[in-house]
Amino acid sequence: MAQLSLPANSKLRDGKTFPAPSGATQVRRFKIYRWDPDTGENPRVDTFDVDLGTCGPMVLDALIKIKNEMDPTLTFRRSCREGVCESCAFNIDGTNTLACTKAIEDIRGDVKIMPLPHLPVVKDLVPDLSVPYAQYRSIEPWLQADTPPPAGERLQSPEERARLDGLWECILCFCCQTTCPSYWWNGDRYLGPAVLLQAYRWIADSRDEATGERLNNLNDPFRLFRCHTIMNCTNTCPKPLNPGKAIAEVKSALARRM
Repeated sequence: MAQLSLPANSKLRDGKTFPAPSGATQVRRFKIYRWDPDTGENPRVDTFDVDLGTCGPMVLDALIKIKNEMDPTLTFRRSCREGVCESCAFNIDGTNTLACTKAIEDIRGDVKIMPLPHLPVVKDLVPDLSVPYAQYRSIEPWLQADTPPPAGERLQSPEERARLDGLWECILCFCCQTTCPSYWWNGDRYLGPAVLLQAYRWIADSRDEATGERLNNLNDPFRLFRCHTIMNCTNTCPKPLNPGKAIAEVKSALARRM
């Protein structure tokens, strides 16, 4: 049987421990992935004992408290704190989700926070999203129509508009993308569930007139058909949406066209 192991310079080691202040009564332990490319050292897991009595209820609140009060070198992305901007997507307690909508009280034991898996790490909890963004750009995610624009808006019926529900809400946090085994194995060629859901958002839009070209762009053994309906994507989506269903709709549209 093949034995797989991490390269020596990728193996996690125990890092620093930051104790809670004296007198803290509601202490919760956070274990956070740390890696600084400038040091040349292996990644480590630092331990922070956080006083929840002076902290907000969400994991993002704890991260902000840690950075402000315990270790200002901790690096992560965050912005809206409302589950809209997608910045604070991490692997929390073994599941990809948004730190701003994940309640600390919903996690048993130590709170373990890692960057999104199977992406290069820029620093600490910041992944390199260059490849997913390039894949998103490749589907041309904007309205395409050859007919002259009307004087007002391009109108839809309520039924046509309803077909976009469950699609337009995607915030491109890439939680689904990085929990998909097919994307782990073929991330350079398979577009992944987040990008394919976005592609179907335009295929389903009655105002768009480039359906044929969009389907041609996706009709590829790797770009689309590496999806094996594992459904990790749907299980982990924090919105929650159903990328697996959107991918199935794209495959159905291609089958109907044959």
